[in-house]
Amino acid sequence: MTEHAKVVIIGSGPAGLTSAIYAARADLEPIVLEGEPSSTSDQPGGQLMLTTEIENFPGFVDGILGPELMANFRGQAERFGARMHSAKASRVDFSGGRPAIWTSDRPGGDDPTYTADAIIIATGARSLMLGIDDELRLVGHGVSTCATCDGFFFRGHHIAVVGGGDSALEEALFLTKFAESVTIIHRRDRLRASKIMQDRAMANPKISFLWNRQVVALHDEGGSLAGVTTQDTMGDARERHDFTGLFVAIGHAPNTDIFKGQLEMDDLGYIATRPGSTATSVQGVFAAGDVQDHVYRQAITAAGSGCQAALDVERYLADREP
Repeated sequence: MTEHAKVVIIGSGPAGLTSAIYAARADLEPIVLEGEPSSTSDQPGGQLMLTTEIENFPGFVDGILGPELMANFRGQAERFGARMHSAKASRVDFSGGRPAIWTSDRPGGDDPTYTADAIIIATGARSLMLGIDDELRLVGHGVSTCATCDGFFFRGHHIAVVGGGDSALEEALFLTKFAESVTIIHRRDRLRASKIMQDRAMANPKISFLWNRQVVALHDEGGSLAGVTTQDTMGDARERHDFTGLFVAIGHAPNTDIFKGQLEMDDLGYIATRPGSTATSVQGVFAAGDVQDHVYRQAITAAGSGCQAALDVERYLADREP
């Protein structure tokens, strides 16, 4: 049987759960599709579930663990009446009068699991990873995808940054504030970054380059990163380096596959929203957090846009009342 809801929120990271808190307080009885525990990209709580200490989220003087912060978000949303559904959206149809959503725990069903008066998409984005052994296990223990989030913890370390675009160089330049040295590892012999970013990086005395190299192995000691092995992309030569920090900066990908063809997106696959609003190209469908933001990508900005989405939904539904 299809259940109808006032609001369905797809995603349970900072954006999704903040929107759930605000929607629930507005008596909109939101249902949150929080994802699947076995899924890396769609797990409940989003990317912060892979983060250890968070020290830049306002209100926590001594910092807080990522999973603990998300548990607090979830508990607060439930306190106000948000309902959690441990599944991910497997299919959507926004072409009819009411948005329809199918879920992963009802595979093959012809009828949607939910229809809704309004939808908030907060499925986030995922960092592209290297795909090597122990990489995910060492996230938060020497491996990171966010210099702004974790750079402070690497004061005095010898750090490597993997990538060759503007994002990689921005990460490297930021990390020089803390690190003893920063080495940029790039699989080619030239960078893809803009000239101004290249000039800044090459002029920084703390930054050096490993050209035509790719990371093929990570080494840990006591559960933390203790070294990295690279391989020459032009041959088979391998070399171990004693880096105690590795920042992967090879790009991000929004979790928008099921929305393709349904919503307007930019060239990178991020959902397009109207200026000054979280409204998408489809009436009644809103988007918040990293799924529509490839600039800031912070927990606090995601939470803020989740608040905006809930307020936009509340006004949208109020305007539709007879």
